[in-house]
Amino acid sequence: RIACENRTFRGYERPNGEVGIRNEVWVVPTVGCVNGVAERIVNIVEQEVAAGLLPAADVKLHAWHHNYGCSQLSDDHENTRKILRDIVLHPNTGGVLVLSLGCENNQPEDFMAMLGDYDRERVKLLVTQRVSGDEVAEGTAILRDLYRQASADERTEVPASKLRVGLKCGGSDGFSGITANPLVGEFSDWLVAQGGTSILTEVPEMFGAETILMNRCETPELFEQTVKLVNDFKEYFLSHGEPVGENPSPGNKAGGISTLEDKALGCTQKCGRAPVSGVLAYGDRLQASGLNLLSAPGNDLVAATALASAGCQMVLFTTGRGTPFGTFVPTMKISTNSTLYKNKPNWIDFNAGKLVEGTPMPELLQQFVDFVLEVASGREVQNEVNGYREISIFKNGVTL
Repeated sequence: RIACENRTFRGYERPNGEVGIRNEVWVVPTVGCVNGVAERIVNIVEQEVAAGLLPAADVKLHAWHHNYGCSQLSDDHENTRKILRDIVLHPNTGGVLVLSLGCENNQPEDFMAMLGDYDRERVKLLVTQRVSGDEVAEGTAILRDLYRQASADERTEVPASKLRVGLKCGGSDGFSGITANPLVGEFSDWLVAQGGTSILTEVPEMFGAETILMNRCETPELFEQTVKLVNDFKEYFLSHGEPVGENPSPGNKAGGISTLEDKALGCTQKCGRAPVSGVLAYGDRLQASGLNLLSAPGNDLVAATALASAGCQMVLFTTGRGTPFGTFVPTMKISTNSTLYKNKPNWIDFNAGKLVEGTPMPELLQQFVDFVLEVASGREVQNEVNGYREISIFKNGVTL
């Protein structure tokens, strides 16, 4: 056991009881047609902050571009609406401007109704087609007010049980199942023991090791949901005439992973040994603490966005090959080997390669717990420092 029970971090307590680890102000377009307007509004307010016209604060502004919200049908349309809803309701934001065009399939009033009981002082709607005159000026005034409100928010000490992390790997190599994934699995078990939450996704990369997860389900109902989670994704492959085992990638093979089963056994190590306490459909928000499984593909951008949308305040991302990207929450990169950590200090946040160099797992786990809690308390990871942040929404059907 490691000496880190009953740990805390400094987060932002929200009125609904959730806790954010960042306090940002976002513009969320309901449709891609207003991406440019959203970006311009954010740029103006950022310039006002830089010029001293607004108070300096630990509040970042961001517009979340996407190309959906219209010309979609059925599940694709609903998936877009659910992911955008989840972003608006995320605890890492202290204020959101929902920016609509007005004529899109994702109708603004219907979308706002999806939010349920939200904080109307911190979430505002602007429909640009209904503005008589300059929608940028009106949007800027709203965002300016949201920024001022968020600037007054303060961090407080909260228990580690309030932490929700997504578990993700990408650019995996032969060391993934030996170093970084087991380390993250140990952390996941520690967090669950604290009363916190972790989520595992990348369903196609569970193929070949899915029974490990099925056997850990707390109830027969969760077992059946896990079976459906995996089988639905297999049917998705087959419905497109694609082989279920078309994995690993060229980079995985170059790094020493030879089969899908190799990759799957490494993937499932990220969730440790805790029982499965929840199974989520794509776009669903967390309901149960503990270890959850989430339906999403292996694609890094889509899966990381789905993890954050479910309610994770950060994503723990293990990699042996390296990648710079980040989703809309802090996306911590954990290298499987020391060479990557040394060669890409602008990408990688933590080195799990020390495990094969003699550092015992309990010692490195202690360091990792400390580091994660520092990040939860405000320390930026590399994707934040570099400004590499984006969202990606899963698409399956036709485009009108």
